[in-house]
Amino acid sequence: MNEMHPKIVEVTERIRARSVDTRTAYLDMIRARRPDTFARLKKTEGNLAHASAGCAVIEKAELLGAGWPNIGIITAYNDMLSAHAPFESYPDIIRKAARDVGAIAQVAGGVPAMCDGVTQGQEGMELSLFSRDVIAMASAIGLSHDVFDAALHLGVCDKIVPGLVIAALRFGWLPSVFVPAGPMPSGLPNPEKVRIRQLFAEGKVGRDALLKAESESYHSQGTCTFYGTANSNQMLMEVMGFHLPGAAFTNPGTPLREALTRAATQRAAELTAQGGTYLPAGEMIDERSIVNGTVGLMATGGSTNHALHIPAMAAAAGINITLEDFADISAVTPLLARIYPNGPSDVNHFHAAGGMGYLVRELLGAGLLDGDAQGVAGPISGYDREPYLEDGAVVWRDAPAASADLDILRPASDPFSKDGGLRLMNGPLGRGVSKVSAVKPENRVVEAPAIVFESQAALKEAFAAGRLDRDFVAVVRFQGPAANGMPELHNMTPILGILQDRGYRVALVTDGRMSGASGKIPSAIHVSPEAARGGPLARVMDGDVIVFDSEKGTLDINVDPDTFAKRESAPFRPNESSTGLGREMFSYFRAMAGHADTGASQFSFLAGGD
Repeated sequence: MNEMHPKIVEVTERIRARSVDTRTAYLDMIRARRPDTFARLKKTEGNLAHASAGCAVIEKAELLGAGWPNIGIITAYNDMLSAHAPFESYPDIIRKAARDVGAIAQVAGGVPAMCDGVTQGQEGMELSLFSRDVIAMASAIGLSHDVFDAALHLGVCDKIVPGLVIAALRFGWLPSVFVPAGPMPSGLPNPEKVRIRQLFAEGKVGRDALLKAESESYHSQGTCTFYGTANSNQMLMEVMGFHLPGAAFTNPGTPLREALTRAATQRAAELTAQGGTYLPAGEMIDERSIVNGTVGLMATGGSTNHALHIPAMAAAAGINITLEDFADISAVTPLLARIYPNGPSDVNHFHAAGGMGYLVRELLGAGLLDGDAQGVAGPISGYDREPYLEDGAVVWRDAPAASADLDILRPASDPFSKDGGLRLMNGPLGRGVSKVSAVKPENRVVEAPAIVFESQAALKEAFAAGRLDRDFVAVVRFQGPAANGMPELHNMTPILGILQDRGYRVALVTDGRMSGASGKIPSAIHVSPEAARGGPLARVMDGDVIVFDSEKGTLDINVDPDTFAKRESAPFRPNESSTGLGREMFSYFRAMAGHADTGASQFSFLAGGD
């Protein structure tokens, strides 16, 4: 491995210094629970009888006799989500694989797993981001039985994996292995899907054509194949070390996928205190792991949702990472992958071109990944491998020496761009992030009058009425976590794309969020402090000239600063339908959510955040 890049070392060290108090308190907490025997032996006879009552005979005997370690399964299975439907059969596979190596596996609990694709643009999307913290708490309830010696976490999609990670780290004395399901096979090419969406938005094709295109895109079990938050999650879990090498993008229902699940189970058993290679999750994940994950995000052009999720996950381990850290890492991390929406190819093509093993090796060689950071399979320096089957068992070999398709995956010596494409946006309007990896250079700077909206529906109505055929910066406010839960705002993407294609200079500034499915529109998102908490966006008026410069990372307004500061903020009017679909049950979450720049989590305080 090459010498580490000095900027990566600098960022890692300042995160460590910033986090020293909260990280020390965290490590003290998990080390106080370091096991000296099987967890269940702390229970009374009545407790243990309840914990074993539903088991098969052999597992019950071992639980009561304390002969085998016990692995708790936290599952996000449901059969509505294509990505999570494969988990239906996993407990049986896991129980048998555990038994083969002298271990027990029990489903400790299930967690909710909502689909942003189903709720996109709908009322239910207002619960999406908060589902991350619900998942963390639901996982904690399952693990709170405190009879487990390791944990397997079954999850894939957007908020599910970050929620599972938060729980895994709060139970950081337990070894934890993450077990994915993989992406669905490729369907309708993503650029064609977007073309049909734009034609529908213009009224040039009907709903039948739109539904046909959507159904051909999302057509079977597995994650959606574009590089949104779900697949960015899988990359992160591998680069951070929660996966076995090469587990991220093997398709569901294949012999290799089942073999990887068996191997993950058996590795979890080996990592227990009784297995001889005890590796608690909270010791495995440290500042280097968090930086490694952020490097992976930048190198692949991953989802901007992780500017929320990485700080929230890090905080669970007492680690404080900031947007400035993101920006500095992005500035020195070359973009090595072009996966839709940053290019026409999907994650299956990325996997076939060389995949995670090739990516990890290139980043290690460039000194951008810390190979001494630990993963469940050993140091990250050993994650430059790919799995294959040999006599029905999974074994690993070196990743390909060269990319099979340089239009999808490139070496660090010849990247798509010299940086990762995520910018910190800062100025009188607040601070947020902008993903520029899919934005053409000529569209990255926009100076135009503001048009202010308080919902994405209002922008759609203005477009339908023909009022948006001009240069403008859309300011969509009151979309942050305290306002309405910070739903994704993708219904605007086709409209803004149409206007850009017509030759207009357009940009988006919002205290809401987009994700890895965002594309060619220059956007400043997660702007904080949010308008509902008195942030500057509440003082923007129609016609104010906004200077959006994602090359310099500035978000400015051509209004005299004193005049702007003295303006009365527009009043926040809670969503007129903020009850229904359970939204009223989340009023506490809206009130207690941290600011977006610290992860918009209920748990930001764990690393000294707000």
